[in-house]
Amino acid sequence: MALAKLLLEALATDPRDRLDKLVVRLLERAGQPASRASVQRWIEHGRVLVDGRTARASMSVAEGARIEVDPEPPEPTRAEPDASIELVVVHEDAHLLIVDKPAGLVVHPARGHAKGTLVNALLGRGGFDMERASADPRDPMGHLRPGIVHRLDKGTSGLLVVAKDERTREGLKALFSRHDIEREYVAVVVGAAKDATYDTLHGRHPTDRLRFTTHVEAGKRAVTHVRVQERVGAATVVACRLDTGRTHQIRVHLAERGKTPILADPLYGKPPKDAALRAIADALGRQALHARVLGFEHPITRERLRFESPLPADIAGAVKAIRALGAR
Repeated sequence: MALAKLLLEALATDPRDRLDKLVVRLLERAGQPASRASVQRWIEHGRVLVDGRTARASMSVAEGARIEVDPEPPEPTRAEPDASIELVVVHEDAHLLIVDKPAGLVVHPARGHAKGTLVNALLGRGGFDMERASADPRDPMGHLRPGIVHRLDKGTSGLLVVAKDERTREGLKALFSRHDIEREYVAVVVGAAKDATYDTLHGRHPTDRLRFTTHVEAGKRAVTHVRVQERVGAATVVACRLDTGRTHQIRVHLAERGKTPILADPLYGKPPKDAALRAIADALGRQALHARVLGFEHPITRERLRFESPLPADIAGAVKAIRALGAR
């Protein structure tokens, strides 16, 4: 679908030191937000005119200048559709959808997972348009993950929001950036967990590139609020609320700071010393972590959305088995 041209004007209050920054602001005001990377691509391709002339992204713009923007269609994804993958969609509208992801499903194609992912499944079902749910131009691998604004690990189950178009994607990214998303996870951990708030730096492990750690001198801030839900023998069920969303954040905080690794976590945990609990972990076969709550203000309709996902059968069964151990 062709995108309409826009004729806009630079005001005194607009950022006029760079054309690309100005166009982003003008598009936001016009109700058609776009990423700065998209705008830079349009400028480079001669689709943004200042007083009728092509210009550079870095040029300053005078007050009152007339800016003509002819949006370029986004680059389509190169992920392959796969309608054979079943998905549980708990909410869908014209702009986004909420998926209850099962454990074992990778979110998007990557090294070692070229097919069989959530993105492949989305592209294979009706209502998820490959052109509108285009790649994020700021993401070097964006052509493989259209519409994805956050992720869950392969072994983590639960709620995930996916954008259907660029405007929604940018709105959701802004919510995540402002930490204006309600996210609560349930985890079963080995040991006696305590109520706590972990506020640490977070970065890639210096020697193991698959892992992340809080033991870094420089990194991004990570904040997790942990609350005990139930003590079950040698394990604890906890609820974790996120202020930030770093890769493996909950797994790292519970293992390194709480000294209570998630049950059956293959990366940050160890097999439990108790043989019976170890057998339960082996039977579970994945980290006992589930994204239970997802809530936010819809970036387009402004409706308040909130969803809850019940504990999946495998984790619920593990908790039941641990309770039975304590009753012996």
